[in-house]
Amino acid sequence: MKLAVGLGNPGRAYEHTRHNAGWQVLDEFARRRKATFRRSWCRPVQTAKAAMEGVGNLLLAKPLTYMNLSGNVLPALMRPAGLDAKDLIVVADDVNLPMGKLRIRARGGAGGHNGLKSVIERIGSEEFVRIRVGVGEQEAGKSLKDHVLERMDSGDRRALAEAAARAADALECVLVRGVDVAMNQYN
Repeated sequence: MKLAVGLGNPGRAYEHTRHNAGWQVLDEFARRRKATFRRSWCRPVQTAKAAMEGVGNLLLAKPLTYMNLSGNVLPALMRPAGLDAKDLIVVADDVNLPMGKLRIRARGGAGGHNGLKSVIERIGSEEFVRIRVGVGEQEAGKSLKDHVLERMDSGDRRALAEAAARAADALECVLVRGVDVAMNQYN
C-alpha cells in the first residue's frame, strides 16, 4: 500500500489559493479514479481509497489541519497500515518554482515549506517522495503569506488547474513506473 498526501488549508476562505495546490492535485487524481474523499470521524483528515493495476491499494489523504500542522495526522494513518516513509508521496505547492512547473524528488528537506517541515518532524524522516507544484514567486511588495493565501485570479486558477492535471499524471507515473522515471519525465 502507498499513501499519497496533498497539503493544503481547510475552509472556504482558502479555496482557490496557491497553498491548496496539493489538495487540488489529489482531487484531480481521485476524480480520475472515481474515488470519493470522506472525512474521518476520529481524525482531522479526509481520505479516499483507490486501487491501481500494478500498484495495489492506495490511500489518498488531505489533512484538515492548517499547513504548518499537516504532518500531525500522518503517524495515525501510517502506523496501523504498516507504512513507513518509503510508502509516502507528498504533494505541495512551491513558491520557488514558476507557475505550473513541477519538481519531483525522491527525498530531501523542507526547502522552507512549513507543511513539508511538519511532515518531516512527525514521521521522523526525509526519505519520502515529494511532488512540488510551482505557484510562482511573490510579487515585489507582497508578503509571502498574502501570495500563497489570497484567492487567485481566473488566469492563475486556469494555470494551476493545468498544473494539477500534469501533477496527477506525475503522481500516477511515480506509482506505476517509479520516482526516477517520473523525475526524468516531469522535472
